[in-house]
Amino acid sequence: MGQPVIVVEKPSSRPGLVRFETNRTLSGSGHERFLASDTTAHAVSAVTPSAELARRLFATGQVDGVHVYQNMITVDLATGSNSAGLGDIVRDLHQYWKPGMVPPTLEELVGPEEASAPATTESTGDGVVVDSRVPAHLIERSRLAREKWTSR
Repeated sequence: MGQPVIVVEKPSSRPGLVRFETNRTLSGSGHERFLASDTTAHAVSAVTPSAELARRLFATGQVDGVHVYQNMITVDLATGSNSAGLGDIVRDLHQYWKPGMVPPTLEELVGPEEASAPATTESTGDGVVVDSRVPAHLIERSRLAREKWTSR
């Protein structure tokens, strides 16, 4: 499951540089540059598709830098590395489920604290029943809105 991404590896005239062209835009209309040596890192903290792709490419140890502009990914290879397997990383970026994977159970998704928290209800003085899971600020906002409505 997920979105299939078609990836075409394009040759470069500069050694150590590889370009990938996809059928999906990853960065919108902006340029995003990531360096493996930058530890303060936009690549470490951002939650964009480009940043996630850069994290995955850096994890291979084959990449020194990644530049993403829309659907074009330019990869600076580490010295002595080749592009083997990098196209698969780009292709699987939006692939959530692969053959043989088992979906998690409800108990795995919802922690034991959340699953066992019983809901209690209490009645306010004006006859309104409130669920204990509703945050107090929302109950207060609702009470004020009810008062404003009834005062008309």
